[in-house]
Amino acid sequence: MREGGCPKRHEAMNDVMLAVIIAIAAIAAVLLLLGISGNSASYLLNPPPSIGVMAALAISLMLGLLHGATPDEHTWPITFSYAVGSYSGFGGAKAGLAFSTGFTLQRALLSTLGFLGLAAVYKAYNLDGPVYVVVGVVMVVAGAYILNKGRYLHFAIDSILGGALHHTAEAERIRLHEASLRSVPVKMAVVHGLIAGFGFGPYATIITFMLAPRMPSLIFAPLPGLFFGIGTMLMQIIFGIAFASLARARKLSEKDISYIGRQTGGRTLYYGGMLFAAVGALVIAFPAIENVAVSTGNPIPNLNVVGLSTILVLVVVGIIGFGNLVYALARAGRARKKNS
Repeated sequence: MREGGCPKRHEAMNDVMLAVIIAIAAIAAVLLLLGISGNSASYLLNPPPSIGVMAALAISLMLGLLHGATPDEHTWPITFSYAVGSYSGFGGAKAGLAFSTGFTLQRALLSTLGFLGLAAVYKAYNLDGPVYVVVGVVMVVAGAYILNKGRYLHFAIDSILGGALHHTAEAERIRLHEASLRSVPVKMAVVHGLIAGFGFGPYATIITFMLAPRMPSLIFAPLPGLFFGIGTMLMQIIFGIAFASLARARKLSEKDISYIGRQTGGRTLYYGGMLFAAVGALVIAFPAIENVAVSTGNPIPNLNVVGLSTILVLVVVGIIGFGNLVYALARAGRARKKNS
């Protein structure tokens, strides 16, 4: 009896479709409630000084949903990497939850600092470059952990990095699932979330400098960041399920799916991390490069311009992530046909 038949493929496609439907419904609900245009957009992105606590928390939650649903360089690349590496709907949800937990904790801390007036460092200094570098280094470490355990691992540019010994005839003949890959360290996603939370963009500006100072006391100060993080968490769990299910939408064995998921997640972390660190160094050296962007006319942050952060998301998730996934799935399909 063949491994991995149509029922598994249909189950995977159902996971993807369900996640997409939920994501669209969540975004539609936010847009319907807020009517993102004109005065409504201004109310969301520039809350009035007289806003109450409940309204501030509602806006924080809605901003979090939008933040998680739009292509953000601090969330999508990391969630994609860990979710695909988990290669199951449950694993993807777990990856999204883990990352968002760390992110939510940091955002709660940030809104507390905003309430106390201690977040002015973000106005005085551009921390995006250093955050990119640190996030990139952690991505490389996590990717190396996943990829470097096996003796037979090899990459297209591995010989340049000193891994020529992996490019042997024995390595080329190894079957997919026989190559040794470590499990994706989902706990590292929590650390990633904590670090990525220090990235500061339009959403963080609203939460930290507009909503947090309007809380009635220090006890309430973490709530805007907490609700923002929860909104982001919900969307990241949904996208985590969708990303993780991509590797299952083919007639492959569980072992091959496991290998492909881990390989794709590992490579996305490893090479995507290198790109993050390089971009971070570039931003540190030339801060003005972040201001080079093309306006889209959309008022929603992350959709309003196409700039460096947008390109970073597209390259890491689109080219490195999906590129590796498509290649691995095609290679596995050819190998399956040869062995059948």
